[in-house]
Amino acid sequence: MSHHSSHRCVPPALLAATLLAALPVLQAQSPLYMPRNVTGAVHNGTRTMDGRPGAQYWQNRARYRITLDVRPPDATVRGHEQIIYVNNSPDSLRSLVLKFFLNVHKAGAVRNGATGTDRFTDGILIDAFAVGGTPIPWRTTPSTGTWSNVPLPTALAPHDSVTLDIGWHFTLSTAPGREGIIDPTTYYLAYFYPRVAVYDDYNGWDTMDFTGSQEFYSDFNDYDVTIRTPRNFVVWGTGMLTDPAHTLASGPLDRYTASLTSDAVLHVATAEQMAAHSVTKQDSVLAWRFQSTDIPDVAFGVSDHYAWDAGSVVVDPATGRRASVQAAFAKSAVDYPHMVTFAGDALEWLSRNWPGVPYPYPKTTVFQGFADMEYPMMVNDNTTADTSFARFVVAHELAHTWFPFYMGIDETRYGFMDEGWATTFEYLINQHDMGPERAATLYKQFRVAGWIGDPSPLEDLPIVTPGDMLKGAAYGNNAYGKASLGYLAVKDLLGDGAFGTALHAFMDRWHGKHPSPWDFFHTFDDTAGQNLDWFWRRWYFDNSYIDLAVTGVDMRNGRASVGVRNIGGMPAPFDLVVGWTDGTTTTIHETPAVWRADQNMTSIALPAGKPVRSVAIDGGIWMDADLSNNRWEGSEK
Repeated sequence: MSHHSSHRCVPPALLAATLLAALPVLQAQSPLYMPRNVTGAVHNGTRTMDGRPGAQYWQNRARYRITLDVRPPDATVRGHEQIIYVNNSPDSLRSLVLKFFLNVHKAGAVRNGATGTDRFTDGILIDAFAVGGTPIPWRTTPSTGTWSNVPLPTALAPHDSVTLDIGWHFTLSTAPGREGIIDPTTYYLAYFYPRVAVYDDYNGWDTMDFTGSQEFYSDFNDYDVTIRTPRNFVVWGTGMLTDPAHTLASGPLDRYTASLTSDAVLHVATAEQMAAHSVTKQDSVLAWRFQSTDIPDVAFGVSDHYAWDAGSVVVDPATGRRASVQAAFAKSAVDYPHMVTFAGDALEWLSRNWPGVPYPYPKTTVFQGFADMEYPMMVNDNTTADTSFARFVVAHELAHTWFPFYMGIDETRYGFMDEGWATTFEYLINQHDMGPERAATLYKQFRVAGWIGDPSPLEDLPIVTPGDMLKGAAYGNNAYGKASLGYLAVKDLLGDGAFGTALHAFMDRWHGKHPSPWDFFHTFDDTAGQNLDWFWRRWYFDNSYIDLAVTGVDMRNGRASVGVRNIGGMPAPFDLVVGWTDGTTTTIHETPAVWRADQNMTSIALPAGKPVRSVAIDGGIWMDADLSNNRWEGSEK
């Protein structure tokens, strides 16, 4: 909100004194920086300053019908798709932007890091292309980019649709990461299909190149995917298997069907049964068909020797709705025999506690790969002999179901809105699974220590910095630990009740849409009934870090007060541990509210009655960059 005053002559000295005196108030009331494109969206009525979608909000969507031929050990995958793309925008679109993520494997492609030549492929090669049923020659260019601007023969009018038909093929990378060849007859398929990029109300076309580190920004689409394999191969993937009787032999079919309502873990197919070729029908080619609706992406795993476990959990106690939980893994994996239990426990806890929104999909599958990476209804996780760490990782990946997938977040630019939340939920579920002490130790070790111990200015760039401008630790710390600490700090500030109400309001307003960071900040302000700009600015918009210092203890009228300076700038919560001269201690918790009036300095009154021997700051998971100034010792009497 802007404040206007009439023009009058004010002596410079008086003006300076007035501004200095009002500085904390001005800090609290001045609005957050908002990019011009977000401001334009508010002006156009697609977004609002209270965090709700505007009356004119719109987003586009598509229906994908995909057929893939996958024939291990042949590394070439051939596909055909029909895309019906619906333009819900008010604009006539003269062209579409198509994404080809696997072009990141081309020699010469722009990447955020070095790569070995064993990851090189020819990318996605277009075999046929048609618009509205009319074949159009696909222009080949030497570009190694991951998107193309495709002119349309006729502009796509608002509220109209266009049909694309695309035939393509690609070679899987022999150095698997998020996708590729896991072993000679086990493939993980992700980013594998040409897709229409997001066209949204504040950025227009998304023309960001995929450089290997960015993750997801996709419209909510419907998918009908058929993967054709030789006999004795099983396919796991996004969506529900529409006709399992078409591909599974009777015994595995019965066990699979029973698993959909089973509390116990069932062995749909063991490694021995896979080796005996008794799991699938024996047609020469099997067609595995998966369907899903209102989902931002799909991924699939294929193997002829992976074991298959499955069970189910109740994710919505109000309705009794269950979700299928499946795992696919090599016989040698030590952790994966526990994976259905680990994943099921995570889905139950996340659905009922934090974020406390029932798991929105009918299933999930954890597939043994190398990436520790999430996809809608699919997790590609490495294997480890440390089962507690496997549980830690799968909980994090499943937490991504809500952020970014359910919420439609532009993770490519604002990864802190998805990795930060997944890291927050990971910490909270670890408190339940492992106890507060072990959870805090892991969180500090993996999420905080690397940032707070690195004095480089790269580590203190504002969290809201668009992710395509960051890489390495600067990206990782902003997206994961720093952002998560901020979310946990505002949880401490508001209390669990108000925080949960604000979080659920944000999710109710924006799930299935494309929220920006400002929609989040404004929703929390609106729902909490208070202007939190002072908190958001210091935590997410400033070059801040955590460094608190005890400045001393002041005695007045028999009462002691402790001065604490916020050197680093972030309004972090902390415990004040007071040692009394009688040998006892008192711990006083201060939420970030202590920084509301003045974000640089605060004074904390201590209980009366006893002389103070020492005072120390304990930030807990909000680790301090300089511990040397965190303690005050009184002089000995």
